Amino acid sequence: MLGELIEKEAIDVTEIIPADQNHTEELRDRLNAAQRLGNEFKSKAEITFNTKFGPKTVSTTVWSVTKEYLQLKSGIHIPLSSLIDVDF
Repeated sequence: MLGELIEKEAIDVTEIIPADQNHTEELRDRLNAAQRLGNEFKSKAEITFNTKFGPKTVSTTVWSVTKEYLQLKSGIHIPLSSLIDVDF
């Protein structure tokens, strides 16, 4: 885990900023696997993303992955450009 662990409900999308490097392409396979784990097995993934206050990590179910966003339950969208790591 790379960032401070927070609850999904504590994610403030207005505080999310792009990561120092865009990791979208290198994380694409893990994002798709995390989505499959969430949808088929209800398993959680650890998603680390960048915020104004440094990296944050949330352990949650990934609902979907679009071209630009990672969608979590409750309509939370995390920009792929802010992702630092995906683990499960």
